[in-house]
Amino acid sequence: MSGQEILLKEVHDAIGTVTFNRPHRKNALSPELLLHIHKTLGEWAVDDDIRCVVITGCNGTAFSSGYDIAAIPTEMTPELAALMKTSNPLEFAMNTVAKYPYPTIAMMNGDAFGAGLNMAMCCDMRIAVEGIRAGMPPTRLGLVYHPEGIRQFVDVVGMARAREIFFTARTYKGPEVLRMGLVDRLVPKNELAEVTYCLAGEIAQNAPLSLKGTKRIMAMFQERMSLDEEQMKEADGLIGEAFNSDDLKEGQFAFFEKRKPRFTGR
Repeated sequence: MSGQEILLKEVHDAIGTVTFNRPHRKNALSPELLLHIHKTLGEWAVDDDIRCVVITGCNGTAFSSGYDIAAIPTEMTPELAALMKTSNPLEFAMNTVAKYPYPTIAMMNGDAFGAGLNMAMCCDMRIAVEGIRAGMPPTRLGLVYHPEGIRQFVDVVGMARAREIFFTARTYKGPEVLRMGLVDRLVPKNELAEVTYCLAGEIAQNAPLSLKGTKRIMAMFQERMSLDEEQMKEADGLIGEAFNSDDLKEGQFAFFEKRKPRFTGR
């Protein structure tokens, strides 16, 4: 694995590992990083050699701090430019993780916020270090989060807890993260890799057709919660209204100035 790459990749004993490698940005998800995630998992999905995927952050205090808006490039590769025209790279990568044919595990080595936490929700299982902090700040920033992302939270934590997580924009810590269902296990930092790869190894040794078939059937239940075309248009309108609001600007200024925002509803 090369330290110069923003996504590190490794395969061993039918287990694939992808590691966000942007420590200077607390492993924030840039469009380029999202494209690499999409490409890597797309390549791994074409055969049965990799029967469990572990997703984690590089050494540091963060699994991922969220979507890195500042990293949107002014000069893009043809591949990234094509992806930006057809879809939101964030949603594209999330769906690629969620639809990977074999089980996936988020090995949450540190804090997870916004899109970083959403990425963990797209995995089938989540194992995190003790002391982790996690939260979804869109309403504190004046944003309306995209429908598919909200659905992915509802799939994992249920509607009642998803409401609290999004409505309060609260930062949960340690045992609270476990209580809210955002992670499945909390383990000491020095045990994180051992616990995660022990679980991944148990999964990877099972029958490929059984693993894929079981995951696909579970996905069929989740698909029943999808919005129809008319509802998606309405959701897009709500997102656009918030994106063009004064409250969004106020939320951004308050975040950078480390103060409470003063929202007006306009």
